[in-house]
Amino acid sequence: MFIIIGIMLTGMLIGYLLHSKRLTWIHKIITFLIWTLLFLLGIDVGGNEAIIKGLHTLGLEAVIITLGAVIGSTLCAWGLWYLLYIRNNGKEKEA
Repeated sequence: MFIIIGIMLTGMLIGYLLHSKRLTWIHKIITFLIWTLLFLLGIDVGGNEAIIKGLHTLGLEAVIITLGAVIGSTLCAWGLWYLLYIRNNGKEKEA
């Protein structure tokens, strides 16, 4: 766990030190690494017999959790939009 946190903090430090540089190529590398990680995760899941045998129940749970997250996020975003724009007529509160 400390190794993961250390790697993350090191990346944050390097990002802070290089924030004035134009690193336009970094997005391509990040995208490639994300696709690679997803591919490797798929290989690992496909090779795990317990996950494959229980996929029908895991799939149902995943759908329920996804629907709950989407509905909850939508309701919270709508509530925040209502509080900020509809209730206050789009005006900022004065301090």
